[in-house]
Amino acid sequence: MPRARTAVAARARQPGARRAADVAAARGATTRQRILQTAVELSTREGLEAVTIGKLAVASAMSKAGLFQHFGSKEELQVATVAAAREIFIDRAVRPAFRSAPGLPRLWALCEHWIAYSGTYDGGCFFAAASAEFDGRPGPVRDRIAATMKEWLGTLARAVAEAQQHGHLRRDAEPAQVAYELNALELASNWARQLLGDRRAVERSKTAMTGVLVRLCTPEGLRTLRRGGS
Repeated sequence: MPRARTAVAARARQPGARRAADVAAARGATTRQRILQTAVELSTREGLEAVTIGKLAVASAMSKAGLFQHFGSKEELQVATVAAAREIFIDRAVRPAFRSAPGLPRLWALCEHWIAYSGTYDGGCFFAAASAEFDGRPGPVRDRIAATMKEWLGTLARAVAEAQQHGHLRRDAEPAQVAYELNALELASNWARQLLGDRRAVERSKTAMTGVLVRLCTPEGLRTLRRGGS
């Protein structure tokens, strides 16, 4: 028996076996990513609680057994969905904004890209919906949502601090407070658009965000803002 196990192990180390294992792992990762993309889309329309193994199996055209290979429980699936939504948010709202120059241009780009991201799905911003759904429900899912939102507020606050360092915003402004106000206006845009069907929601929020920044701008910051934040 030891010789048989040694032979099997030796074959597994062969290049062909390693390539086959790599291909299988890549396919598994691609399948998992596709499942989670579907879960995020479903969550924005029906809520994260609606994401079950059974419903996702139908939406993904997979068997329940196939899904259980990737997620052992509903809670594990929900936590993974939040993590996937975070990566989508970073790709669509954060990374593009960081192509802008540091200071007020980057801060304004973060606000604009967040609003653009919130219109990506028919159900609006994933995290706006998930936050309202789980804010009073302690547990791993809520913890993951809260951690992502704290991360986002921290990103906004650091962008405010950068704008102060570049002479665009007054030094007496508290970055965390400015981030709080901008985030509240971004969430208001999503709320008005989704619940009230307000076609001017984006315009209203951008006007309000501009007002917050104008109140705190230095003369150089005002010039930058009038150039469109660039």
